[in-house]
Amino acid sequence: QVREWKNEGSKRYMCTGRPGWLTVSLRVGKYKKIHKNIMINLMDVLEVDSEREVVRVEPLVTMGQLTAHLNPMGWTIPVVPELDDLTVGGLIMGTGIESSSHIYGLFQHTCVAYELVLADGSLVRCSPTENSDLFYAVPWSCGTLGFLVAAEIKMIPAKKYVKIHYEPVRGLQKICEKFTEESKKKENSFVEGLVYSLEEAVIMTGVLTDEAEQSKINRIGNYYKPWFFKHVEKYLKADRTGIEYIPSRHYYHRHTRSIFWELQDIIPFGNNPVFRYLFGWMVPPKISLLKLTQGEAIRKLYEQHHVVQDMLVPMKSLEKSIQTFHVDLNVYPLWLCPFILPNNPGMVHPKGDEAELYVDIGAYGEPRRKQFEARASMRQMEKFVRSVHGFQMLYADCYMTREEFWDMFDGSLYHKLREQMNCKDAFPEVYDKICKAARH
Repeated sequence: QVREWKNEGSKRYMCTGRPGWLTVSLRVGKYKKIHKNIMINLMDVLEVDSEREVVRVEPLVTMGQLTAHLNPMGWTIPVVPELDDLTVGGLIMGTGIESSSHIYGLFQHTCVAYELVLADGSLVRCSPTENSDLFYAVPWSCGTLGFLVAAEIKMIPAKKYVKIHYEPVRGLQKICEKFTEESKKKENSFVEGLVYSLEEAVIMTGVLTDEAEQSKINRIGNYYKPWFFKHVEKYLKADRTGIEYIPSRHYYHRHTRSIFWELQDIIPFGNNPVFRYLFGWMVPPKISLLKLTQGEAIRKLYEQHHVVQDMLVPMKSLEKSIQTFHVDLNVYPLWLCPFILPNNPGMVHPKGDEAELYVDIGAYGEPRRKQFEARASMRQMEKFVRSVHGFQMLYADCYMTREEFWDMFDGSLYHKLREQMNCKDAFPEVYDKICKAARH
């Protein structure tokens, strides 16, 4: 298809032909209508190499599909981003994170090689030792350097259960101290925080294990179970700590049934026990279905009165960040997920020369701030995130100007490669693909 595009005279930019409503991002890319759509229907797990401890997959393989394939073989991947429908391609070209990221980094940091079709129609493989510039430039590039056709991801041995410890913490300073302390411990397989108000949170730490106390096993993935964030809130309300054993796959997809807490706005009675027992098997609705059936008026309403944002900030700025989120948005719960950010080349790396501990703050829901105005409030947030050398996940609405965007992200390697590989006539720049100001 790419060679055909070249023969036709390379008149339009190219993009993947996957319809916008199929993606997990709430944004619908308008560029799909005007660019040359390249169909990439590659959705298979290609090989599981237990010698090298690597799994090779195509870009449309989803997290649900991958864990279902690997777990019975005794393997898993180190970072399993939350929702079942997230694809490998999306997690590499965008980004992905999970509560194990304080050990392994972002999803891209667990990948050991990519295979891409470039603008000239050639197929290349890149890794830290082979075409390394391209390897480090691909993450966060949103498909603007080439088309991903395969990726190799590290595997680790799977265990049956995650032993979870729930601990309610009160007081913002205490929350931040406890969360930072747990995130630094490598013996925690998982660390996650749910912040229910400016002064209240539950911090969860988990350890992978094959043994479990039968009486404390909680299969939270079963359709009739309470939504996970509501289950966690019980520990806060009762003001008690607790320990449970959750089957690993249920843990990996623990926020899937309630789409974190987005479903409470879509089906307010969805967590009612009667609804769960009778109709729980029908939820969650696919995000793709919600987008496909959503009219333009509803979409605009959502944009103005609803926030779905992930901001990645240095751990040392956590307290200041939560306060800023509180003032500018006032959305709860907030999701806290720690990750180590290595000093690799590419668009996203820490300010100094060393790897640094960061935290993803996820705000999903209806802002309760009285004067919330989507554009102004988000620009304020973006300015704060740039000031602490943080990053905004690119699946979300982004209101920055081009200068502000390249102030947040390091474009040096990216622009060099676009020049070298003649991408400028083939693909739009990443800013033009994702930013509000660029999409008319």
